[in-house]
Amino acid sequence: MAAMQERVFTRLCSHLLWLILCVSRHTITGLLYTGARQFVDWTADYRLYSKGRVDTGQLFTVVRDEVESLLPPSAPLVVALDDSILRKQGKKIPGLAWRVDPTGPPFQINFVWASRVVELSGAVPYGNQGAARSIPIDFVEAPTPKRPGKKATEQQTERYRELKRQMNINAVGVARVKALRTATEREIQLTVDGRFTNRTVLKQLPEGVTLIGRIRSDARLYGIPKEERGPKGGRPRRYGDRLPTPEQIRQDKSIPWQTVKAFAAGKMHEFKVKTLDAVKWRPAGAKQVLRLLVIAPLGYRLRKHGKTLYRQAAYLIITDPGLSLQAALQAYLWRWGIEVNFRDEKSVIGIGEAQVRNPCSVKTVPAVAVAAYSMLLLAGIRAYGADGIPGDLPEPKWLRGSKPRVCPTQRLIAQLRLEAWETQIRAGGFGGFPSEPSSRRGPEQKPKKPRSPLASAVLYAKKV
Repeated sequence: MAAMQERVFTRLCSHLLWLILCVSRHTITGLLYTGARQFVDWTADYRLYSKGRVDTGQLFTVVRDEVESLLPPSAPLVVALDDSILRKQGKKIPGLAWRVDPTGPPFQINFVWASRVVELSGAVPYGNQGAARSIPIDFVEAPTPKRPGKKATEQQTERYRELKRQMNINAVGVARVKALRTATEREIQLTVDGRFTNRTVLKQLPEGVTLIGRIRSDARLYGIPKEERGPKGGRPRRYGDRLPTPEQIRQDKSIPWQTVKAFAAGKMHEFKVKTLDAVKWRPAGAKQVLRLLVIAPLGYRLRKHGKTLYRQAAYLIITDPGLSLQAALQAYLWRWGIEVNFRDEKSVIGIGEAQVRNPCSVKTVPAVAVAAYSMLLLAGIRAYGADGIPGDLPEPKWLRGSKPRVCPTQRLIAQLRLEAWETQIRAGGFGGFPSEPSSRRGPEQKPKKPRSPLASAVLYAKKV
């Protein structure tokens, strides 16, 4: 058993490295090419995922512990929760469905064949101004149950309805938040968009979690009831008088604006905000007292002397009325980091490119890729700092004199490739391929150290 676990661990470490070094499509075949395993028995590489030998929860536990070690002892863990889709092609991949394309035009709803995933990203602050880098600390699939046919029995239909409630995207999201709350002793500040600011999430928040979520501009808000019962008796009053909507509060000139400084888009900005305490909202329940935060549109210019444009106003609710405005605003601005994570995971790491069909592989392969991405970011922070950039490779001429706000993921990958392939690049040659066919070679009995042959990774690269 110990030898088996050692082999699984060694092979998993190899895959984590090959996921970053791969220069072709990030499929299982692409990983085999990167590790020069196309001439040996590759069934163990596929069984690593299909047989459930990888515990992705343990991988993200290591990542979360490393993220918390970078935080001050008394600092809360600021976490962003969001969902996304991974486009697929195979019609026999379990858990897929036709989903709305978020990149489609606003005047036409497009549908794509894709899977759905949920991610939690923790913010790692750095510097003195308030900048932070987001690191994925949890990643799970949120599939859609298959609808039974017309001839389904009543029991099958009821089973489908129960699975639909359990696998709802909001139910999956709040379940991951509860698991995170159980695993950490820190206070959690959860930032979400309008997708997760609803009854399902707000009423199931565990103790020690403060939610900062976006609501509609026409949300119906209520005050605290002044009297326990109405003038004619009856049930106890749970909601007070109707309050103005968030948009009406923004336009109300009698409510003064406050100036709050926060870090966004590479520098400090002064945001104009309005706040309203002691607010109740029916989706949050009668016992939950909220705080409303209205953020005025921020002006910007596309060029130096261009026309001043304005972003949309934001309306937030905070489940902890005692949280300072600056802390709540900064935590919500850090939420943009999870969007950057999704972009890197799809375009750079290629988490949706593996067209596996085994149910266990469908859940495990993307999660392992995201864990490799998180470990890459953490290694970069440990080696160069949160805003440091490797200097071993000379910058292109068009980038000289300009420094990015944070180290791009591609720069970290280039540095890792340099360190892994530098000896082979200097030595030259195209050796390293096994000379015997796989039928004459016996099975591998002992685990080997991860190796990354340059020739195999480059010459067998396929981008189709």
